[in-house]
Amino acid sequence: MLVPTRVKRRKQHRPSLKGKALRGNKITYGEYGLMATESAWITNRQIEAARIAMTRYIRRGGKVWIKIFPDRPITAKPAETRMGSGKGTPEYWVAVVKPGRVMFELAGVPEEVAREALRLAAHKLPIKCKFVVKKDLDGEQVGGGANGEE
Repeated sequence: MLVPTRVKRRKQHRPSLKGKALRGNKITYGEYGLMATESAWITNRQIEAARIAMTRYIRRGGKVWIKIFPDRPITAKPAETRMGSGKGTPEYWVAVVKPGRVMFELAGVPEEVAREALRLAAHKLPIKCKFVVKKDLDGEQVGGGANGEE
């Protein structure tokens, strides 16, 4: 599971889901990516489930990058506890994902394999996602002209 090894403070304020991703919205390492189209808290278990789904599908080919990390603790109080008496204990960790954030990247596999692997990973996440290609995000022309020129 992905959890921080050391944190400055055990309990933090609840993270905001407003706005869109200003950083992490480009494909930096791989050729293909999975981009969030909604905002949500993604737990460490969901990230791990998506990673396993991807790596099982691509088997030994290709490389996977996880570009989100669950660094925010979410606290909860025990069931049937009266109001008050302080903030609850940290229960799990989340990564705050906003629209436009590239969460996973793949390289070294054909586009059809990458598309299916990232589709399987998207099913493990609680938000809508879309498949993106690096050359599309960089603003380059995707298809060639009539003579095959760029």
